[in-house]
Amino acid sequence: MSSSNNTMTNENLKETILATYSNGQPILMAVDCIIFGVENNQLKLLIFKREVEPLAGHWSLLGRFVRPDESVDTAAENVLHELTGIRDIYMEQLHCFGDSNRDSGGRVVSVAYWSLIKVDQNQDEFSIDHHEAKWVPFDQVPELILDHGDMVTMAIENLRERARFHPIGFELVPKQFTLLQLLKVYEAIFSHPIDDRNFRKKILKSGLLTKLEKKDMSTSKKGSFLYEFNEETYQKLLKEGYNFEF
Repeated sequence: MSSSNNTMTNENLKETILATYSNGQPILMAVDCIIFGVENNQLKLLIFKREVEPLAGHWSLLGRFVRPDESVDTAAENVLHELTGIRDIYMEQLHCFGDSNRDSGGRVVSVAYWSLIKVDQNQDEFSIDHHEAKWVPFDQVPELILDHGDMVTMAIENLRERARFHPIGFELVPKQFTLLQLLKVYEAIFSHPIDDRNFRKKILKSGLLTKLEKKDMSTSKKGSFLYEFNEETYQKLLKEGYNFEF
């Protein structure tokens, strides 16, 4: 094939590509964050009351549009950091919500993420631009805007499935904790009582815990030994999995 034919072919290809992109319709990309925490032995969700239109005055998840210089993962990480001031929060991508009529404000595709925050490391109420925020028990979540209720339902199923085989419960306890505190976190996640003896046996057998010499004396005169999780074993089991079915 001659060079002139090659040039013509390349020009035709460029024209086809330009036509394809120019005929496309712009779609807004957003991220929405489902934020879980445990407080007073209850699984809680952080929700936000919108103060701007559309849907001002209604409860929602926290989210925003993805900026041109962000990946969707980075956008979600930045949303959490802007809210809490904390980096490296445990976060997992959940699902892409893209029904054409999901948002009355425009054609918006949202990628949802769920995350775990230690409530005792943060304010009970957050103050951020255009939103009032509060923690609510998972069984008392009010009606949320758009498809945010579907996001939360899917997220709790994903969280519980993840917690059965990966040690993510440690994301919700203080750095030093008692076995009872850890037990209460798992009871909150699964929303049912767990046999204390079986729980202790399985957790201690996992190699995830390092027993400290210190005790928590706040619950009894005898006190309860404090533990820390073993970071090396923790990272290993995050990858390989471990049966936490209690």
